[in-house]
Amino acid sequence: MTTVGGDESVQTWCPSGEAHTPESVVLGVRSGADGSVVYLADPVPAAEVLGSVPADIEPRRVLRFASHCVSDCLHRRGTDCTLVERVLTRPVARETGSVPRCHLRTQCQWWTQIGVDACLRCPAVATRHHADDALAELVADPATTKEQLDAWIAASS
Repeated sequence: MTTVGGDESVQTWCPSGEAHTPESVVLGVRSGADGSVVYLADPVPAAEVLGSVPADIEPRRVLRFASHCVSDCLHRRGTDCTLVERVLTRPVARETGSVPRCHLRTQCQWWTQIGVDACLRCPAVATRHHADDALAELVADPATTKEQLDAWIAASS
């Protein structure tokens, strides 16, 4: 998605992007028992890393990628990303509430659209989630409404 700021166009980036687009970069590495993302200090082109991932491992299972936001994305509604709206129903990923350091922030669609609340939840987002995580499946589904998410969370509490 391209936004216009003054006279120059700026390409926004999706922090839950595709691994195989030409511009894709590795945003971070999934780490620990909870699979939270540990962000890289600097972007690394995905093409440089993908060959190092063993063939029997889905790259999105261990890495988080960022790629350009595109207007034909399933999560796009006008200029907004509906995925980040659903991500806001998830608990904050960090106890401290500090915003993780991220090289993508100035061009991030989620930051532009939501701000710090998106950043606080971003480390817990999995581009490829485990099949046994029902909430993650609901959040990832573009057809899921906020009301459905709220009802699921209330029922499981």
